Amino acid sequence: MATFLYKLGRFAFRRRHAVTLLWVALLALAGAGAATAPAPTSGSFSMPGTEAQRAFDLLEERFPGGSADGATARVVFKAPGGQKMTDPANKARVDKAVADLRAGSDQVASVTDPYTAQAVSRDGATAYIHVTYKANGMELTDATRDALTKTGEEARDGGLTVEIGGDALQAMPETGTGEIIGVVVAGIVLVVTFGSLVAAGLPLLTAIVGVGIGVASITALASALDLGTTTGTLATMIGLAVGIDYALFIVSRYRAELAEGRDPEDAAGRAVGTAGSAVVFAGLTVVIALVGLAVVNIPMLTKMGVAAAGTVAIAVLIALTFIPALLGYSGRRILGRKARKALAEGRSDAAGSEGAAKAAADPGKKGGDREAAEAAPNGGTRWARFVLRRPIAVLLVGVVGLGALAVPAASLEMGLPDDGAQPTSTTQRRAYDLLSEGFGPGSNGPLMVVVDGDGDAAAKAAGTIRKLDGVAAVTPPMPNKAGDTAMITVVPKDRPSSTATEDLVHDIRERTGDDVLVTGQTAMNIDFSQKMNDALLPYLALVVGLAFLLLMVVFRSVLVPLKAALGFLLSVVAALGAVVAVFQWGWLGSVFGVEQTGPIMSMMPIFMVGVVFGLAMDYEVFLVTRMREAYVHGERPGEAIVTGFRHGARVVTAAAVIMIAVFAGFIGASEQMVKMIGFGLAAAVLFDAFVVRMAIVPAVLALLGHKAWWLPRWLDRVLPNVDVEGEGLRRQLGDDADRPADPDADRPNRLVRV
Repeated sequence: MATFLYKLGRFAFRRRHAVTLLWVALLALAGAGAATAPAPTSGSFSMPGTEAQRAFDLLEERFPGGSADGATARVVFKAPGGQKMTDPANKARVDKAVADLRAGSDQVASVTDPYTAQAVSRDGATAYIHVTYKANGMELTDATRDALTKTGEEARDGGLTVEIGGDALQAMPETGTGEIIGVVVAGIVLVVTFGSLVAAGLPLLTAIVGVGIGVASITALASALDLGTTTGTLATMIGLAVGIDYALFIVSRYRAELAEGRDPEDAAGRAVGTAGSAVVFAGLTVVIALVGLAVVNIPMLTKMGVAAAGTVAIAVLIALTFIPALLGYSGRRILGRKARKALAEGRSDAAGSEGAAKAAADPGKKGGDREAAEAAPNGGTRWARFVLRRPIAVLLVGVVGLGALAVPAASLEMGLPDDGAQPTSTTQRRAYDLLSEGFGPGSNGPLMVVVDGDGDAAAKAAGTIRKLDGVAAVTPPMPNKAGDTAMITVVPKDRPSSTATEDLVHDIRERTGDDVLVTGQTAMNIDFSQKMNDALLPYLALVVGLAFLLLMVVFRSVLVPLKAALGFLLSVVAALGAVVAVFQWGWLGSVFGVEQTGPIMSMMPIFMVGVVFGLAMDYEVFLVTRMREAYVHGERPGEAIVTGFRHGARVVTAAAVIMIAVFAGFIGASEQMVKMIGFGLAAAVLFDAFVVRMAIVPAVLALLGHKAWWLPRWLDRVLPNVDVEGEGLRRQLGDDADRPADPDADRPNRLVRV
């Protein structure tokens, strides 16, 4: 593989005009397709195999036009002190609001009158209008939402307290601010890392081009493939992350090759042949993690994963072709001014921010190079030597520290946050509080029970449900025209996201038989959480198992991939523990803007596994591949660790800081779910990059020594030879004569050659 990628890199460098025009044309083509394509919708959401989905399907069949899966809104009214909602003046305002809502949009399916639907509280102070729409929350037009909010404002002008809840006002969280923060921080980190505006600009430019092509393609195909609006958001987040990382790896290696005295074309080829191999396999691990979301068997998640995986594939192709093409334009200007001057004078500090480099004036003086590198160690070198001196202490501190952070994860409760988790400044949260005060917390998430039977069966089911603990109210059954199906509304005593409400849903399903189905938004959330929980272990086994095999091919080792997988699990569990401590227990909640604790979003564990696993393997592959490359080329295990950190620690640190900044930018969002995702991903990258990859990994490798790179001979014959370290490439280019003698060459089974 290294030889093929070397040729590809040199080809792109020589044919830079054609390659650049090709990528620009692809961006323009994707942009044109996105501009002319129909506007994307929210995508149809279904959960095959769940009771809530079967109930929705039955409602669609037996109650045609009922908009079972349409958006809903609750316009909540509270009378001024000393008044009641049944007073003539207040009733007149509510009646006008009902009429305005019915006439406000053709997307409205039904509007209930609170005075005939028993939607006035016992003390008469609170009432609410229930509105059902023909489209789901993400498909409502701006005119429909404006009509809803205008109705509330007009009633509020009459002296009533009016708030609006439900998913009708739901909108996609604005992520632009987080992305801008991430790009700005990325630019600063890249400038500090490389000391060159050209070198800093290349990763940003290519990452933006890759994300542009990927997201524009998703937008162009959204209507045809029923892709939701969230698909592009995930693709943007992942594409920006890996796009910067992969370009960073290639540019860093190119600078190191220039510092060794290579001409620019050969340096570009070698950078793509070596670092490019790591990029290919790192990209494959991300693709595996994203496509593996199909295990959950939720079509929306499967499409999101496949679309994001496509964006990652584009990022890999850009790193292998577009980056060397742009390097052809920049040449040696990719180095800072001081580094270019040092290179011209033949000094050993030519690589500048790459740390101690090899002398450029006389590439044949390898001994002098080694002495120069040792004389001017960088931060990565010093840290690696510290770990080599105290591997057991570093390992214990890392494992015990992450283990302590992981303890809260044992108390993980999963669910989907409701409007009660919204900031108190939002009308949804205030409507939630008004309903809880006037009708009880369960009124915010009523259950919809569908009875597949006649009136007697429905009456029997209603009677059984009334006797259950946790039930606040049960409405009389509402049959369809044919009389073979009925709907019953059940109001729980507790809030929608509580454990008590979840227990009530299970009790209804167990006590009422197979012909009685529970659905509604609350039941859908419960089933969704259960489905995600059930899929976590299979998904984890699939992703980690396939990645283990892939890394075994890359590193020609059994213990190194095992260490990588175990370290990743430790960092993810520690990050989940931090999420539980902040968002479920409320520790430091005020610092991160958590206004109400509650269950952890049910998507969080799988989402973190998929995203963080890909990024963690990026760092693992890039850092450890450089160690193995040095080991294969004759260095002892300890020396190889130092070499890997000398060349890779700065780049991995920069990549991790960029990703932490990107994810942390979302912590300031008003949406609880977005805040939780940003915090969880930032914490996971922090733990994995700086504790696992930079501390635990070198400590374990130092303790294992030569055994770390052991591979049974029979397995060596089975696994394909992909030459990630560039051994074949070095032989082809005649570099073997420059290799130092290997004092352990005769050690039995010291190394399985690739």
